[in-house]
Amino acid sequence: MEFNLAEVFTAVAAAVPDNDCIVFGRRHLSYREVDDRTNRLARVLHGWGLGAHTERAALAGHESGQSHLALYMTNGNPYLEGMIGAYKARVAPFNVNYRYVADELAYVLDNAGAAAVMYDAQFGPTLAEALGPEPGVHLIHVDDGSGVPPLPGAHRYEELLASVSPEPLDLALSPDDLYVLYTGGTTGMPKGVLWRQNDIYLNAMGGRIFGSTDQVASLDRIVDRAKLGGGGSLTCAPLMHGAAQWSAFSCMLAGRPCVMSSVTSHFDPVEVWELAARERVAMILIVGDAFARPLADALEANPGRWDLSALVTIGSGGALFSAGVKARLLTALPTLRILDAGGSSETGSQMGQISTTDGPGTGRFAPNPGAVVVAADMTRILTPGDDEIGWLAQQGLVPLGYLDDADKSARTFPLIDGVRHSIPGDRARWDADGTIELLGRDSVTINSGGEKIFAEEVEAAVGHHPAVYDVVVVGRPSARWGSEVVALVQLADGIAPGPEVAASISAEAGQHIARYKLPKEILFRDKVLRSPSGKADYRWARAEVS
Repeated sequence: MEFNLAEVFTAVAAAVPDNDCIVFGRRHLSYREVDDRTNRLARVLHGWGLGAHTERAALAGHESGQSHLALYMTNGNPYLEGMIGAYKARVAPFNVNYRYVADELAYVLDNAGAAAVMYDAQFGPTLAEALGPEPGVHLIHVDDGSGVPPLPGAHRYEELLASVSPEPLDLALSPDDLYVLYTGGTTGMPKGVLWRQNDIYLNAMGGRIFGSTDQVASLDRIVDRAKLGGGGSLTCAPLMHGAAQWSAFSCMLAGRPCVMSSVTSHFDPVEVWELAARERVAMILIVGDAFARPLADALEANPGRWDLSALVTIGSGGALFSAGVKARLLTALPTLRILDAGGSSETGSQMGQISTTDGPGTGRFAPNPGAVVVAADMTRILTPGDDEIGWLAQQGLVPLGYLDDADKSARTFPLIDGVRHSIPGDRARWDADGTIELLGRDSVTINSGGEKIFAEEVEAAVGHHPAVYDVVVVGRPSARWGSEVVALVQLADGIAPGPEVAASISAEAGQHIARYKLPKEILFRDKVLRSPSGKADYRWARAEVS
């Protein structure tokens, strides 16, 4: 059996209507309420003439046959309702980075061919600038407490919902309906990744047991699982980030609550721990050190303040999660399990490693089904134990392509030995024991003195030093080396920058990587700039060292 996300949600909501589905700060929405609200949104979108106009069988992989809804919001129940309601109307929603300036926003909306935009009130002025005097799209204004009035022609979200019936639409939903995820654009222009809903559900939204080949076989099995309930997951990362969406849907499609902080202007670690304790969550999802360090700081500053006995796992993906920060969290919460996961918009969930007080992560990842390493020339699949550095790749459940870009789709999703692969650009080595060593994104690799140096590997080494609060590594033009490694370091509170600190950091990094990989210079900054999802901003870093 294949699955449609809206159909799975509807079946789960019918099975556990009174369970919490979304917890946003102190607001609790049951499955019945979310089902009702998303039925109403689906009716609105369908009434505007939006939906599926060409079925998948008649399309190439990079083509979409559906209307697209832009989600230009911070975290909150409207974001998840926007996704589910759109799926019920056979509309394809997509994520928009709310930090974009008007030109960037205009590019993404145009690239996606957005037919409608659902936006937080605070972003109205930027949206107006991006759309110009004649928007040509439907606008849904979500009141967020900012007091910014709706744009001309925009509809208030709650008034729209109140204006229509909660009865579900009579549409034949399809497992071919799209899940669209725009890449972050940290190393190039954002691209819309097109997934079949069945494939993203089985790959990353709970349809497959993590690390296992076991997949759910029927809606009945999904419903039976949902009736068992279980602890919720607190999503700290923005929902414009793929991993946050996957975590949220993994909860909601399994009958468990998705929990989010109502503080959306910044990351508040104390509020996260308060919410985790109050809602008795089983898992917290973060994105690397940018979230983990403040969480560790708050635990250490408030020993015993929160009852976190229900917390089982902290999961992370998409950015460096250094061994030292993991150790701090495990010291504060000895029963905790830390899951460091690997994946991307183009591959879904690919691999993971577990750290506990009994056994810290090794720096190598256990591959999920379909994760492989292919040769540098992309002509063959490597085998565990090959010395060659290749490309991390995914087989099986992979995207259809990039929206309206046949050339990039062909390059990223090639056929190798007759099998379609996703190869988004991460370099890796396949070790003899079957684990995968993730070396880093090729687009931020530094070619220095004839050697390839992976920025993430240097960042991990520098991050071992206790004085380093955050670090981003980039290359800088060099007459001698062609390009030289430079580290931008944010120091921990109370540590003053200076040559002695730089020398100590370099010496510690030298215990973990070869000497030729060490930074030629360490530059101290008051703050290392990252995206709201916690990912390194390499464009900012390159500008800082140029």
